[in-house]
Amino acid sequence: MNSSERKYFDKQVVWVLERLPKKVRQLLEEIPLHVEDRPSHRMIREMEVESDEELCGCFVGVALGEKYERNPQVPNMVILFRQGIYAQAVNEQGILSQEELRRQIRITILHELGHFHGLDETELDQLGYG
Repeated sequence: MNSSERKYFDKQVVWVLERLPKKVRQLLEEIPLHVEDRPSHRMIREMEVESDEELCGCFVGVALGEKYERNPQVPNMVILFRQGIYAQAVNEQGILSQEELRRQIRITILHELGHFHGLDETELDQLGYG
């Protein structure tokens, strides 16, 4: 991914964040949002996916309601993966749609925050954030 693609993507993330409901933005003040090009090879193996384009995001940490011993070395965070989200936003002709890119960014943020709140993949699919 080149620097102009990164800048464009990050500009779209800001656009989406500015339009999220206030309570969601406040939650993101407590749970940092990181943006990376792609997941690590380790994460791809752990998530049991075949390609880095299959992952759009990840929630790292401990979901609400789970019992845990807080490890300050591993804070809760949401990670967006540019490569996976770009792949979802490109149409059959290989054209990137700004509207679809923004939609995919929004879905991914809400999906990962859903994991923070203890929702699993099935529940997120039922809510339209699969």
